[in-house]
Amino acid sequence: MILRSLFCLLLVVVLAGCEAPYKKSDAAEKRPFRHQAKDQTFQAFVGRLRIAVRKKDRQTLAQMMAPDFGYRWDDAPQGELVFDYGDHQKLWPEVARVLQQSFEPNDLYMVAPPEVVNDPTYNGYRAGIRLVQGNWRFAYFVPAEPGQ
Repeated sequence: MILRSLFCLLLVVVLAGCEAPYKKSDAAEKRPFRHQAKDQTFQAFVGRLRIAVRKKDRQTLAQMMAPDFGYRWDDAPQGELVFDYGDHQKLWPEVARVLQQSFEPNDLYMVAPPEVVNDPTYNGYRAGIRLVQGNWRFAYFVPAEPGQ
């Protein structure tokens, strides 16, 4: 009986020292990125994203986009969809061009082109990718902020 009690106590102590697997991943999503551009899952996501943009595959792109995808600085007119805006502004070639650039970490995002991070005067289009619940998502594609 004493041996069984000691075994249970030892088991409780050992299990109490284990970390839950979700704690690290949740904390990692809230920290700035470092060296994610070489990560295989990130590279695979960017590859699929580039193909979907090249093919103008709206269904695949919609699945790859963050729920709060940003595509303009002002409020969108009621009923406007991101793809309608892209078609109207003829942005497909620009999206493809920006996504061909390398990505750099910037706070909670991986951004392209690198000039967004390295050149404070950069005023062109930019793309951002971030982790959402452990999965990479296309978070935004916007021009330079108005007044910049």
